[in-house]
Amino acid sequence: MTKELEHQFIAEFERHQNVIHKICRIYTNHQDAHNDLFQEITIQLWKAYPKFRREAKFSTWMYRIGLNTAITLYRKRQKRIRTQAFDTELLKLEATEYDANQEAQLTLLYKAIHQLSDIDKALVFLYLEEKPYKEISETLGMSEVNARVKMNRIKKRLKKLLNP
Repeated sequence: MTKELEHQFIAEFERHQNVIHKICRIYTNHQDAHNDLFQEITIQLWKAYPKFRREAKFSTWMYRIGLNTAITLYRKRQKRIRTQAFDTELLKLEATEYDANQEAQLTLLYKAIHQLSDIDKALVFLYLEEKPYKEISETLGMSEVNARVKMNRIKKRLKKLLNP
């Protein structure tokens, strides 16, 4: 990877890294798992970046790789995430700490979301990020109509979970 590509990746990554933190928050229950998943998603992004064609926004591409990595890892139900060695270039990335206290009011919502299937979690995540259904459907590889129907069903299920 050229220095210019490295700098572009680092700049884009640092601008959008909260996306990864949010994905990690949805798919993990404790800080060590969060950190491991964050690292694994970062490595996958780094490895895939030279092939990024800019046909979609960087953040959309990042969502897709992050969600696919999280879903793949957690479908296997591994207790530990195997990490891969990474280039020293990744050491240049400055990770800001995720402040769980800022989202304390969302604890109940996250507990309910944890009870959903992996695909439903991804759908909720993108919905909460206020992504349009067109982008959600492209990211998750489903029709826009299917995304809307599934989201309405998920909303009803979450209401029941939050208000038994």
